[in-house]
Amino acid sequence: MERANTQAEQTSMQKEPKTGADLLVESLINEGVETIFGYPGGAALPIFDALYKAQNSFTQILARHEQGSIHAAEGYARVSGKPGVVIATSGPGATNLVTGIADAMIDSLPLIVITGQVAQGIIGTDAFQEVDVMGVTTPITKHNYQVRNVNDLPRIVKEAFHIATTGRPGPVLIDMPKDISAEVITNHLPKEVILDLPGYQPTIKPNPLQIKKLAEAIEQAKKPVILSGAGILFAKASEEIKTFAEKYSIPVASTLLGLGAFPGEHPLFLGMAGMHGTYAANTALYECDLLINIGARFDDRLTGNLASFAPNATVAHIDIDPAEIGKNVPTEIPIVSDAKEALTKLLAHNIQQPTHEDWLVRLHENRKEYPLWYNNPDSEMIGQWVIEKVYEATEGKAIVTTDVGQHQMWTAQFYKFNSPDRWVSSGGLGTMGFGFPAAIGAQLAKPEDTVVSIVGDGGFQMTLQELSILQERGLPVKVIIVNNQALGMVRQWQEAFYSERYSQSIFNIQPDFVKLAESYNVKGLKVTTQQEFIDALPEIFDYEGPVLVDARVIQQENVFPMIAPGKGLNEMIGVKP
Repeated sequence: MERANTQAEQTSMQKEPKTGADLLVESLINEGVETIFGYPGGAALPIFDALYKAQNSFTQILARHEQGSIHAAEGYARVSGKPGVVIATSGPGATNLVTGIADAMIDSLPLIVITGQVAQGIIGTDAFQEVDVMGVTTPITKHNYQVRNVNDLPRIVKEAFHIATTGRPGPVLIDMPKDISAEVITNHLPKEVILDLPGYQPTIKPNPLQIKKLAEAIEQAKKPVILSGAGILFAKASEEIKTFAEKYSIPVASTLLGLGAFPGEHPLFLGMAGMHGTYAANTALYECDLLINIGARFDDRLTGNLASFAPNATVAHIDIDPAEIGKNVPTEIPIVSDAKEALTKLLAHNIQQPTHEDWLVRLHENRKEYPLWYNNPDSEMIGQWVIEKVYEATEGKAIVTTDVGQHQMWTAQFYKFNSPDRWVSSGGLGTMGFGFPAAIGAQLAKPEDTVVSIVGDGGFQMTLQELSILQERGLPVKVIIVNNQALGMVRQWQEAFYSERYSQSIFNIQPDFVKLAESYNVKGLKVTTQQEFIDALPEIFDYEGPVLVDARVIQQENVFPMIAPGKGLNEMIGVKP
């Protein structure tokens, strides 16, 4: 959409008194913002009025719930690399954003969250729609501001964007009291804002001595492995890690959110590691003598029981966030750095070619002998098969978003991501309702790409109201509901660990998803057999508009392999029989 204001708008804005809200909007324009997700309300009305006056400067997306707004902003940020901008009102508007803020914080997504607030004179009086947004969001934001002086707005906005997008990315919140938004500006403000944050200086370049230590460790290692995390994606270092792994013949395992950083079909790729990772990846982490973690948190779903995680390995950890290094796993070679900078320095280092052919042969045999597997029924559908067929139909080139649960793990296992920034999922927080609105944001960020939202029937029902945006904005998102009429992963755990006591995990009543889609003017399809799904694939992906598919799959199918809670990477169950 054309970003420049029309001449009539410029003339109108020049004639009208400029308010704090106008200054906020101008500051967003100066930061290059093109898309804004939001939902209006009383305390935010001055902001939305200013947006109306500058409506040709942005694509403005009205979600049907604030949760939809912020998850869409997350999807936009993840795919575009630009900060997602979301605006909501005070009180319930702000608190409806909290889950998305926490999700973005733990998954390192850059967001600018702007909340309306009651006027300064009644803050702290339990005024109508007042919530202590600063207190609520301090633990789940990278930084937050409450504007107390309208003249501070240009500085605050510039700082917010800088903080959100540098170092380890994350959400930054700006709380705008209504009197600040409505205040008429009389002072002449400087056109250029100078960034001055002496207390915020992320370390970008690695310590040369630590790079040397890692280079020496690589030369000595007999069983090295790289753990590839999302930090590689944020650093735009996919080519560097591929070159590095190939140069020294080091196998690569991936975290859930790191998928796509290293090509999924590369001979050195072992697959995803962790609770539902591959046998080859988890065995490599367990048996390695050098573990090179690049841009990944050592979270519990990856490591399993810490007592038996990489017990014989020297651990090197490259991360831009020093707080993550040594937090969970003792680290012998800590390197605080941007992943691209560290890999560039390693590639420039004169490392003697290591010899570990026996290790590579063993891992290749593990991958061949214990692949991912499933028992395919004759005609009924199971989730793994559905994912594989979507992968084949899109040739692995789609942007794929998911909710959380069985379908998420099956997608991570069976959709091979060979390119970066094609995989959008909620990892650390595990947020149901994330996948579909995230697809909306991803499609807005990449309008020419195929975007597929693979969701469960449980999570989809949390944010299905956002179907209204698809036709409203002409977004050809393809929604595949892997419908087992249950909270699949909850049901699986109840089967395995709670003696099949399926407490509140089975859906006895569901909407007719086809009729639901059609009520929003979206093409709806229901498929119940393998042949029906195969026959529907051309209709799904050749159709130029949005499509929703209700794919009925077997309820009792489980995600394997699996590491039970409290167990180590060497204690996998459900490995290929």
